[in-house]
Amino acid sequence: MATKLYSTQDTIFSPHSARPVVHTKPDQLAIEEPLEIRLEYWVNEQPHRKSVSITMRTPGQDRELAAGFLFTEGIIAGWDDIKEIRPCGPIVEGQNFHNIVRVKLHPHVSVKTATMDRNFYTTSSCGICGKTSIEALKINNQFGQTIKHLASPSVTQDMLFCLPERMAAEQQLFQKTGGCHASGLFDERGALLCVREDVGRHNALDKVLGWALINNHLPLDHHVVLVSGRASFELMQKASMGGIPFVAAVGAPSTLAVQMAQEFNITLVGFLDHQRMTVYHDSGRIQAHQAQQLEDTGGRTTRHTGSPVNTDVGNPDRRFSRPSS
Repeated sequence: MATKLYSTQDTIFSPHSARPVVHTKPDQLAIEEPLEIRLEYWVNEQPHRKSVSITMRTPGQDRELAAGFLFTEGIIAGWDDIKEIRPCGPIVEGQNFHNIVRVKLHPHVSVKTATMDRNFYTTSSCGICGKTSIEALKINNQFGQTIKHLASPSVTQDMLFCLPERMAAEQQLFQKTGGCHASGLFDERGALLCVREDVGRHNALDKVLGWALINNHLPLDHHVVLVSGRASFELMQKASMGGIPFVAAVGAPSTLAVQMAQEFNITLVGFLDHQRMTVYHDSGRIQAHQAQQLEDTGGRTTRHTGSPVNTDVGNPDRRFSRPSS
């Protein structure tokens, strides 16, 4: 179970009543619990064990979360590095609380101990907390250089406008609680391949990338990922590690997210809904034949030209609206 039922009180103030109206009702909340990822690996033919992360997450798909985290952190290069992933945890009152995941690597896998020395505590809102730089990503990112030269995926604006609704239809935890982020993976035709939810936005994307890793879908060089909140540096970092050339967000990007998009040539779209989006970095992947002129917040009229445009943060490439029917 990823939710828990609580008894709550709703207070409603009405201009027609001297006192507020109070209703008692049940309410489902998203569960947030710690998950420890323990790694077993070999150095000089000797087994070693290390706790590499404690993250606050919503229980469910812990196997995908662990695999995705280890991959996006550069600790493993692929699914073939992993011999076994299994949950473990203490037994309390007859119940097994699986808040620990043990990951065993094959003996031949060479682990970068310097990478693992960056182990850290991650909250549900912060997955990186300043420990990774863009320069470090250039070194550790096996798909980063590939993204820079990709023309794919080539997508239409109409397809992009449909993505939030398609993902929202599968966000069951959010529908119950209103308290979960989501990441959705789409192919270039707009088909939803995988959606995962979590109280942590970075966990949701790690689960999606873990799913892709386990099912041998990497690199995701013909795909679009949609995140339910803002586009942060950590999400762009994870997308680049998965070889994803197109990131869309329901909210706004951060300045460093835009820098990441420009550095790795990732198309970055913000404020995406059913009729509007803002493009912060394009690289020509959005088909322009249906573009409409509209005035942006600065009073300028802009048109999507289909050519890559690099602009300063706060002055996005283009804003699109769906043409009225």
